[in-house]
Amino acid sequence: MIETLGKGLTDHGVAPEIVQIVLMLAVLLVAILSSGLGYFIAKKVLLPILGKKIRKNKVQWDDILLDAKVLQRALLFVPLIILNAFEPVFEFLGPLYERIILTGFILVSALTIGALLNALNLIYSSYEIAKERPIKGVVQIVRIVIYMILAITAVANLLGQNPLVYLSGFGATAAVFSFIFKDSILGLVAGMLLSINDMLRIGDWIEMPKYGANGDVIDITMNTVKVQNFDKTITTVPAYAMISDSFINWRGMMDQGARRLKRSLMIDIASVRFLDPEAMEKLKKIHILREYLEEKELEIAAYNKEHDIDESLLVNGRHLTNLGVFRIYLMNYLKGHPRVHQGMTQMVRQLEPSATGVPVELYVFVDDINWASFETVQSDIFDHIFAVVETFGLRVFQNPSGSDLRRLTIESRDSF
Repeated sequence: MIETLGKGLTDHGVAPEIVQIVLMLAVLLVAILSSGLGYFIAKKVLLPILGKKIRKNKVQWDDILLDAKVLQRALLFVPLIILNAFEPVFEFLGPLYERIILTGFILVSALTIGALLNALNLIYSSYEIAKERPIKGVVQIVRIVIYMILAITAVANLLGQNPLVYLSGFGATAAVFSFIFKDSILGLVAGMLLSINDMLRIGDWIEMPKYGANGDVIDITMNTVKVQNFDKTITTVPAYAMISDSFINWRGMMDQGARRLKRSLMIDIASVRFLDPEAMEKLKKIHILREYLEEKELEIAAYNKEHDIDESLLVNGRHLTNLGVFRIYLMNYLKGHPRVHQGMTQMVRQLEPSATGVPVELYVFVDDINWASFETVQSDIFDHIFAVVETFGLRVFQNPSGSDLRRLTIESRDSF
């Protein structure tokens, strides 16, 4: 057909130079149309057929290859193969045509390899080990290295030079890039260290107040760590900050299956006193205290008798205090609580007194790491404590409220 077109133009008296140009354009148009048609058939006919077969089988990895657009990228080889078949026609272009086609193959290879690396990361992420050893950062590093090598190779090919000549100067170029892209390189190294040293996993609950991060890790990349906070906002933390700064990882708590409860209540110091016999008898009615009080009563009586203590004043000898018995009550109460982890530390301790009273701190572990469940258990425990504290003759300290001031005003007025 091309020859017929050339002969027809010549018969009509068109100059040979013009005929040659028209023929070249015609061949170029045929080549472009052929490659475009080949790509259209491959994408609109072959790919849907292949996609249906992939979706129907039980293998999962080929579905991931399809979703990651690996096959779609590979289809770009079809027009290049067709254009390469026209190389004899464009022989007058010499090696330039071959270089252009080869450069196209290199660029399409880069796109296909990039999609393939994404697919490999997705396949790896479907396994449980991916939460402990994510490879997304490593995949990004490999992709960058491959892109740089292929880009240098493509440029060298277009210029007709040996790629090794350009690759040999890669070291000097890397030194310049390391200065310009310092943060990216730091993030790259940090991402590798986080993965290798198992410092961070997908799904870890971390807390990093400096960056406003307090939630679950949802993504670890070469440069950043994404944290979904409990208010559903997303905080992006530089990966190198996870190495240079400190952060709290609650993974240990999650692995143990228990969550720490550490909270204090403030006891009014003025309400602390020795227990007299009447108060002792009253507290003996509390089931979880009876055995302790009876043993202590005999022990203290024996001690005071042995040392000939004058018990007319409670300050002499040994006597129990309402605060001390209250602490024992809390210990026994926590030991019998169904939601307190009995295999971990349990402690009720008295902290240093302050202007707001004497703190009594509970330090135990709840057997449920779910936030909502934990808060419910914690609230139930302290609801009970606030309700029973007056049984021991103690008062919880709190600053005076408006109602307290009004009551004092009314009492003062009525007294006059």
